[in-house]
Amino acid sequence: MVALSDRKIEIVRTLVQSAPDKIVGGLRSALREATGDTVLSSVRQLVEAEAIDRTLRNTIFAPIAPLCIGDGKSAPGAIFPAQALALVWRGVKAIAAAQVDAAMRAQAAATAAEVTGHSQRPVDPSAAYNAVVATAAQAFAERESSEFRLAAELCDAARPAGADLFAAGLEISAIVRRAMPRLHDWTTHTGGEVGAAARVAYKDAVAIAPDAGPLFFEMLAGRLDPPWLVLRIISAIMDKPNERYLGDSELSGFAERVLDAIDVSLKAIVQMDLDGGPAAAQAAARSTELIAQQVFELETSIELSRDHGWGKRLHEQKVSLANLVEIKLKDAEKLVAAALPMETTGFARKRRTAPKLDDPPDVRAVGRATTVLHFVREVRPCANYGGFSAAHAKALEHLGAAIDGYVEEVLDHARTGDVPNPVLARDHLWVAADLIGLVRDDKATDLVRRRAASACAGPDHPPSGDPVVLDA
Repeated sequence: MVALSDRKIEIVRTLVQSAPDKIVGGLRSALREATGDTVLSSVRQLVEAEAIDRTLRNTIFAPIAPLCIGDGKSAPGAIFPAQALALVWRGVKAIAAAQVDAAMRAQAAATAAEVTGHSQRPVDPSAAYNAVVATAAQAFAERESSEFRLAAELCDAARPAGADLFAAGLEISAIVRRAMPRLHDWTTHTGGEVGAAARVAYKDAVAIAPDAGPLFFEMLAGRLDPPWLVLRIISAIMDKPNERYLGDSELSGFAERVLDAIDVSLKAIVQMDLDGGPAAAQAAARSTELIAQQVFELETSIELSRDHGWGKRLHEQKVSLANLVEIKLKDAEKLVAAALPMETTGFARKRRTAPKLDDPPDVRAVGRATTVLHFVREVRPCANYGGFSAAHAKALEHLGAAIDGYVEEVLDHARTGDVPNPVLARDHLWVAADLIGLVRDDKATDLVRRRAASACAGPDHPPSGDPVVLDA
């Protein structure tokens, strides 16, 4: 096969350069497997070069790069168009090629020293990176080249005064870069010298760009996972402000964003798809855990009052979370009962119920019970702080007792031969085994399965085929 023509390669280059970082990374991984394809060799080299170039760009502009997302409009907070960063990078490579080369060499030296461990003194490429960013900041302010003018226009189109905000981000990048290695300490030990160091960094940033206070925290949040951990740094710098003081400040958006995120997570729990299986349950459980973490973060970072403002809203969200989980717990009892069907027998005034073993297990009913029990199991670690610990423990007790009772009745009928089809009885016990495992543990599942095999596989009624195994 012949290689692609120069015209087609240029088309591919344009497409790759305009693609998001994730797409370029995915192409890079996919094309590594096509080493023997002549047609794709030039494309692979192009994508590899672009990926390496972006890695260098994102390293040099690490303080502001996480804020360059999509079109710069789709996320809350101070974000900028991703294309603006690409244009600034292209522009600075054109006017300061020597500085970019120096930064590349510094990056390579730091990587080599880290890999080999031979360097007695750590290699710090920060100075080389900061030099490139400083040049970019000056060129962005002057806007003499087309790349920087277009980048500024994109920023202004994304938000009012977006170019000024982006310029401020470039100006304080050196301060943020110096803070980046300390972020772990700043978010885990917020008092004493750690808090003082964070305050010094904040003052240095606003000394360079007086209006860049919120942007400083946005840039720190961009380096944190999850980003709302920046509340700890804000709290340390402001000495745990009360909600009125923080709410009247330019930093109020950080707390309001977390409160809005809690509302989104509450909706996700409400919308949990019972037919979605364990994946849907785990997603809803993650939302529950996330809410508990965010509530804790707000309560420990800000002095809140339950009577008004953020404190009142947060209290209502906590109550909503507890109520939602309690509804799911009640649903669990109903869905388990539907998955392990009973029927009324006899003609006396006091009629009794017994396991209904005439038909195979209802796959949909079992799937819905399995989904909700996965949710019940996954939310256990956050039950205490989520405000539903007592309800959770009570539900587990009732669920365990109900499944135990069902198992004992089916086993009793199986031992006495009072079942129309022993294989169906075993299948129902197999379902009960899976459900009790979600309520308790795998040992409980194994125990029920062994007892089912013993009771339903005797010489009088050997099982035919494998038991029903449903997706857990």
